[in-house]
Amino acid sequence: MSYPWFALQVRSRFENVVTAHLTGMSYESFLPLYKCRRRWSDRFKEIECPLFPGYVFCRLNPFVRLPILMIPGVSHIVGMGKTPVAIDETEIAVIQAAVKSGLPSQPWPFVQIGQKVRIEHGPLCGLEGVLLEFRGHNRLVLSVTLLQRSIAVQVEDAWVTPIPLSPRACTGPVNTSAVVL
Repeated sequence: MSYPWFALQVRSRFENVVTAHLTGMSYESFLPLYKCRRRWSDRFKEIECPLFPGYVFCRLNPFVRLPILMIPGVSHIVGMGKTPVAIDETEIAVIQAAVKSGLPSQPWPFVQIGQKVRIEHGPLCGLEGVLLEFRGHNRLVLSVTLLQRSIAVQVEDAWVTPIPLSPRACTGPVNTSAVVL
């Protein structure tokens, strides 16, 4: 039986330590990383940083939380009050596919407004997300709703197909705000 994914909030810069402990305890964990350039006193260095700083994803039994909470650096399991809330399986699968693709990605502000698109070609074929333009490149924004965090993956124009909005009855005022980058 496979348990659902949960987000563990961890102390700053403890993501790798917590992931190592989870692996050692035979839990399935996921720490999505991206390459970023950091300036040192005498040079620039490319290092791997967490796409979701302060969070590690883990499959766990929500009724057996104590072993997880005892890991050094784990603050709590993200949820509503003291009740852990599972992350949608498809959201984790999309993030895993984006990381595995090797395409440039980076943390991105959480976005709910924008055009939803489907990737029809390339290593992310079949994924859906929000399309934005940033510095002359198209980016697919992939979100983890529970954390209200997102990442952006650079995609080619030719890979993208808009998802038509389903018609629905209007029961109140229409929100006409949009995202502009």
